[in-house]
Amino acid sequence: MSQSPIAWLERHQVAVYAGAMATGAVAGLSLPNTAPVLGRAVNPLLAALLYVTFLQVPAAELVRSLRPDRFLAAALLVNFAVVPLVVAAMLPFLPDDEAVRIGVLLVLLCPCVDYVIAFSGLAGGSSRRLLAATPLLLVAQMALLPVYLLLFMGPELADVVEAGPFVEAFAVLIAVPLALAWLTQSWAARSGTGLRTAEAVGTTMVPLMAATLFAVVASQIPGLDGTSAGVVRVVPFYALFLAVMVGAGLAVARLFRLDMPAGRAVVFTGATRNSLVVLPLALALPDALAATAAVAVVTQTLVEVVGMVVCVRAVPRLLPAAQPTTA
Repeated sequence: MSQSPIAWLERHQVAVYAGAMATGAVAGLSLPNTAPVLGRAVNPLLAALLYVTFLQVPAAELVRSLRPDRFLAAALLVNFAVVPLVVAAMLPFLPDDEAVRIGVLLVLLCPCVDYVIAFSGLAGGSSRRLLAATPLLLVAQMALLPVYLLLFMGPELADVVEAGPFVEAFAVLIAVPLALAWLTQSWAARSGTGLRTAEAVGTTMVPLMAATLFAVVASQIPGLDGTSAGVVRVVPFYALFLAVMVGAGLAVARLFRLDMPAGRAVVFTGATRNSLVVLPLALALPDALAATAAVAVVTQTLVEVVGMVVCVRAVPRLLPAAQPTTA
């Protein structure tokens, strides 16, 4: 029996994402004049992607799932306590280039809220729990990121980073998509047309993610000229970060005695970073910093997607099904 196109995309989404990024790299290098247009498409694509993400979790279930429990405590601990400690240990060894450092900090200090759900699900992790925690993770990272940047970069950071882009990112990428998702859910609960619309929108997750990755890579890869030396030097740090956080996530999952799906989800939320959502923040930096910082952010995505292919196979071996059950 042949698969529908949507089912095929969902089954092969890792290859689809990798292909989108490779195609974006080719397009960016061969057609650099299209970079500005594609760059302007990134935020609308991200907003649409997060709208579809939020739509997957009913509002009532979202509220219930955010009640304090072991999973939520573990996810918050690994992302907002363990990750900053790992980044602090890496910081003295990063290149001295201020733009590269800001780009690295932006991307590593923020947990992923989009394709982490797909990768976690492929490895047997609880995608439902991650979906439900997504708004909280987004709000927490937007609130804490300025604090972390100030701690790591010092008071002089205020001279180059403004609060406006953070507020705009919260409104465009979090508040509006979340409100639209809840309105769509309300419509679906009262109308057959609304239900069919919500179901149809839900099938666009993989194509939207692929389009977003394509636009991000194609719009930013021309900026490698003149910045590649400093950025290439952080590639090993990104790989090391991913490996360390897989180990840290496993330790936190065992510390909290999480069951297998919740434990694997914690591993993935600690290891994957929010490069797509923080990219607009990097691009909003002053011109002297924006291009290099943005390329540093996009480079992390390239490293991470390769790492996720490994993690999808490795994490189930590292955290097998025989785990203590959560309360």
